[in-house]
Amino acid sequence: MFHVIRFGIWLIGQVFAGALTVARDVVRHRTHMHPIVVAYPLRVTKDWQIVALATSITMTPGTLSVGLRPNPDGDGPELLLVQAVYGANPTEVFEGLADMEERMVPSVRGIDHGAPGQGAGEETR
Repeated sequence: MFHVIRFGIWLIGQVFAGALTVARDVVRHRTHMHPIVVAYPLRVTKDWQIVALATSITMTPGTLSVGLRPNPDGDGPELLLVQAVYGANPTEVFEGLADMEERMVPSVRGIDHGAPGQGAGEETR
């Protein structure tokens, strides 16, 4: 239960940091925005976890959960489609999503579905 409180506090911080980043970028003459849509292979499997993760992503300024798709391989994890405004480096987007997923459900930390930032031994904090 303690990780839920820690995740909530962390998420609020991410919302404020993201809002500041987007606001600062909007008033600049040259934007740093490079929109991208990524298909993130989920490690969470319960419906409530998927909904909570998608909602947390959408709450964070600069990111938006746009859909859930079955894995084209047929046997892999579901894919969460995420639009990121700052997607110049897709690896960073994947690592950020993996970090959020691990903070929300720490038990997924050792699972690797092939996305950067997932799996044991990769620390993104």
